Formats: sequence, structure tokens, C-alpha cells
Amino acid sequence: MAGNSDPLTPRAKLAVTAGKAVAAASRAAGRGSGSVIGGRVALKLDPDLLARLAQNLDVILVSATNGKTTTTRLIAEALRAAGPVVSNALGANMPAGITSALAGGSDAKFGVIEVDEKYLAGVARDTDPKCIALLNLSRDQLDRAAETRMLAENWREGLAGSKAVIVANADDPLVVWAASSSPNVIWVAAGQMWKDDAWSCPSCGGVMQRPGDDWFCGDCGFRRPTPTWALSGDHVLDPHGSAWPIHLQLPGRANKANAASSAAVAAVFGVPPQVALERMYQVQAVAGRYDVVQFEGRDLRLLLAKNPAGWLETFSLIDPPPAPVILSVNARGADGTDTSWLWDVDYTRLTGHPIFVIGDRKLDLAVRLEVADQYFQVCENLDQAVQMCPPGRIEVIANYTAFQDLRRRVGN
Repeated sequence: MAGNSDPLTPRAKLAVTAGKAVAAASRAAGRGSGSVIGGRVALKLDPDLLARLAQNLDVILVSATNGKTTTTRLIAEALRAAGPVVSNALGANMPAGITSALAGGSDAKFGVIEVDEKYLAGVARDTDPKCIALLNLSRDQLDRAAETRMLAENWREGLAGSKAVIVANADDPLVVWAASSSPNVIWVAAGQMWKDDAWSCPSCGGVMQRPGDDWFCGDCGFRRPTPTWALSGDHVLDPHGSAWPIHLQLPGRANKANAASSAAVAAVFGVPPQVALERMYQVQAVAGRYDVVQFEGRDLRLLLAKNPAGWLETFSLIDPPPAPVILSVNARGADGTDTSWLWDVDYTRLTGHPIFVIGDRKLDLAVRLEVADQYFQVCENLDQAVQMCPPGRIEVIANYTAFQDLRRRVGN
């Protein structure tokens, strides 16, 4: 492996410079951060650039259906206690965006990288990670992503025999099956609220038994491994049985679970749980998620939920009724164009909340809410929805591109 003094090859340097120039031009033209287009150009010029940029870093990969952007941010904050960190903090999580992020971190010791689930095996091959965090797998973007069992198989094959330490959620059978091909796994009891993608055994197809918090397959004996780290209420339990309090500015049980996994990752690199968790308190919002913004004289809390599991977690952290809720759903390329997933979300959890519906696919959502017997009004846009909301803080829940639209409108 190359030492820190080894410079990039002339070709790699040219690729990095060209990528940065293209990214800067894209930003100047008002087309976003430019990280993806810059990374694409750089990889065209040097297809091995990702591997070259990663060779002097301790790389940590984070993958999941939900929570990977937040967990990546929490791990990055924790590891800054041990050295400089480079990270794709804005969530550009395919090879081009990852390459672009690493190109900006020449003095870094750690590379903390969020990876789209479909690209995990390939990125792990290129970056030789020291640690990989696997949080959960559930249905998402039905028109684009393989079904969850196939994704788990892809992970299992891609990570077989990996030298990386795998930090994996013991409560998600699909994640456990995927991680079990690796020789070095640290199991975290992080919980699993959404279980609809894990009723059949990923190993043999048998029916999963779920007594209490445990799970096992009655047919083949595949079962929940014994965790060494656990989320317990507002504490993380470490392998020595010590309980460390979680103090986060981010809301909800899901973020406590993300913090537990992040503490386990930080410990791999010698950062003690107390230090890791204290540093995580600094994180107030992640790429606009959980931000409370002022708009039209009202407080709006912006919440991102991209799929059924994400919506379920989000419903658990909103203010109680009668807090008004604005829901916004699009079905553009980055969201997945199939909105049938709306039928998997339990919207009866919003009973008692006045609901206002916006977004490209507001009528799809309206039909779903009608069937769920919810009281709602369809609005043309955010401005109209806010004007119609009763007093009090407004919870705004949106899927991916709808969330970006909202951030632009409120100037966040």
C-alpha cells in the first residue's frame, strides 16, 4: 500500500484538477454542488482515481436504506477526536460523488463515506475499507432498486471474506444474513421498527419467528446473533456493560440507534464511547433534515422520509395532535417513479392531525389518505398550505426531491 508521501500520479492529479474545475463551473451556473458531475469527469480521465484517493485513508463505509446520511455525519464528528476527516457530508453517495468528496481531503486521516446500497460491494472493492457500518435494509424506489433479498445477497457476496470490521445491526435479519459472510463482525442491537421486509428467512425462505425482541427461523435455525453493543432507552451499552448517555439534538429513536452504531464504529478506531457521544451532540441538522425554519411567520420543521420504513420512524417523532402536518411527495428520477409504496405506509398514525398535501404526486397521496380515513386538504404549494394551517409549529414531511424543493422555497 502506498505511503502518505506518495503523490498521485500525473494522470490522477489531472483528473482531480479537471473534476474540481467542472464542479466549480456547475456551481457557478447554479446547478447544485457540482460534486457528481465533477466526479464523473474525474473518473472518466482516471478510472482508478477512487482507489488512488482512498489508499492513504482509513476508510469507513456506511450503507443502509434509511439513516445513512445522518449516521455518516455522526461517525465523522466522533472520529474527528482522532484526526482530520473527509466525508461526502451532502449525501452524494454513488462512485462519482464519493470520488469528488475524497478529492477534497488531501490532509485527512479518515474517509467516512456514505454509499448507496447498490454500489456498496464495488466501492468496498475500490477503497479497501477498515470498517463498514450496515444499518438496515427495506423496500425503497421500487422501479429502480432490486428487492431487498437481492440487495442483501449482493452485500453478502461482495463482503465475503472482507478484511474490514463490519458493524452490523443484529435486529435486522437481512443485514445479519448479509454480514454473516464476513469473518469480523461487531453486532449492535439497534432495533428495527419496520419489519414488513423481514418476515421470511433470507437464508432458506422459511417463516421468521419473532418472540419479543428476538428472531429466528424455525426451519433452518438462522437466528439473531448476540450483540456486544446495544441501544437501551437513552443509553448505549458497550461490550463491557457500561451505559453511556446519548444526548442528541437530532430527534427520535432512529437517531439514537444511529448514535449507537456510530459509537461502535468510533470504538474500532480507539475513540471511547463517552468522547464519541459528546461530539455527536454538536450535530443539529443533517443536510437540512430536522431543521426548524421561519417561513411566512411560522416555524416549520423539515423532515425527510423516502420510503415506508422512513415514514414510520418520522411519524413517531412529530409533535402530538393537533400539530398541523404538511406532506409532500414527488416521483422524479431520484425518488423513484413508482408511488405504490404509499400503500405500505400506515397513515392512520396521523389521526388527529390536520393534514395538508402538496407535491407533484399530491393526488396519489390524497387517494391513499382518503382510504386511511384521514382528514386532509390538497393545496397548490407550500405557501398555500402554510396559510391554511392552524396555529403552532408545522411538521413538514417530504420525500427526496420534494424535500429539496421545500429547502429552496424556504431559503434553507
